[in-house]
Amino acid sequence: MAQDSDHPIIVIGAGIVGVSAAIWLARAGRNVTLIDRGAPGMGTSYGNAGLLAACAMVPVTTPGLLPKAPHYLLSRNEPLFLRWSYLPRLAPWLVKYLAHANDPDTRRIAQGLTPITADTVEQHKALTAGTGAAHWITNSPYHFAYKTRAGYEADAYTNALRREAGFVPDIIEGPAVQEVEPALGAQITCLATYADHAYIRDPGGYVAALAEEFVRLGGDVRQAEVHDFSLSDGKVSEVITSSGAMPCSGVVLATGVWSKPLMRKLGLKVPLESERGYHIVFEGAEGGPSAPVMVASGKFVATPMAAGLRCAGVVEFGGLDAGPSRAPFALLRRQVAATFPGLAAAREEEWQGHRPALTDSLPMIGEVGQTGVFVGFGHHHIGLTGGPKTGRLIAQMMTGQGPNLDMSPYAPGRFAR
Repeated sequence: MAQDSDHPIIVIGAGIVGVSAAIWLARAGRNVTLIDRGAPGMGTSYGNAGLLAACAMVPVTTPGLLPKAPHYLLSRNEPLFLRWSYLPRLAPWLVKYLAHANDPDTRRIAQGLTPITADTVEQHKALTAGTGAAHWITNSPYHFAYKTRAGYEADAYTNALRREAGFVPDIIEGPAVQEVEPALGAQITCLATYADHAYIRDPGGYVAALAEEFVRLGGDVRQAEVHDFSLSDGKVSEVITSSGAMPCSGVVLATGVWSKPLMRKLGLKVPLESERGYHIVFEGAEGGPSAPVMVASGKFVATPMAAGLRCAGVVEFGGLDAGPSRAPFALLRRQVAATFPGLAAAREEEWQGHRPALTDSLPMIGEVGQTGVFVGFGHHHIGLTGGPKTGRLIAQMMTGQGPNLDMSPYAPGRFAR
């Protein structure tokens, strides 16, 4: 799309997707304004596990999930929670989501996610090359920790899909597990280790540093709430904000789960829900792992960060309005204590946020009709992983470069059909 030289492209949302799009657009010579109601990197991007999960192309909705779901919801030791009062509102979304828990859909989704996740380390390094954000990226392996070899083999379906995408782990068993990661308790007897991954040692600081790079490139950052759009002959012409109307030549909408009401303004009702996520940072921790570990029994990731050990995971369905629940934090603490028995920390910081979840587990990337509004949201658990690639794809589409990728799996209009 050609840009009106008098008006900027407005990027709404200063998380990893929005900031990435803003940087790539600015590098392409576009006039860009970045708007968020908060400071860059302080929303959902702040609270993730920090992992650049290249091998995370398999959705949660794998075959066999449906019969297991009641147990997950009713057990205090499973990492899935539901605020039951929210169930009537959640039910239509949940039915559509669980309908994808079959082999053909899982394979289709995995094929769609692979181009978004597989080159994440390269995409982050391309985004940060020569910037003050680059030092936050740390190369590392990614360990999946199991109590037994049988636990690893129980994940055979997921492991096969990863293998088809080119990710084959090294299997470490017995006492060799603690030789690799001495912090792991004796009950962990099997590691599946994927090489060539990386993590971010401070996700909030990382996105904030990227926003500073955007400003250095000549970009404008503003703090405001976005309420609506004005369209002229079907094309976006203004963004209506709490600070007034802002003329624009195009828009990037990257506000995660908060994108839903703005999509309604454009005539699309998208099946988007919050997967409420939790983390605990054990600040100044000693006795934690030296590289990211996915603890299979608790479905949480433990990542060494600048502030300490961040343990992030858990899924809770309960909408956007309710405050944090105590049970997910309690489960995280039990799982962490069992997995890292020698862990000691000066203090703990709790956080709860909102992952944007579409019913088909694929992000929404592309133009809404021919409105000039391009969207990038709905990444579920892989927002940080896929953010730079998503932002780059959006910038390519908006500058007429044409991504070397089939974009149809991510089409914004796919739910309107």
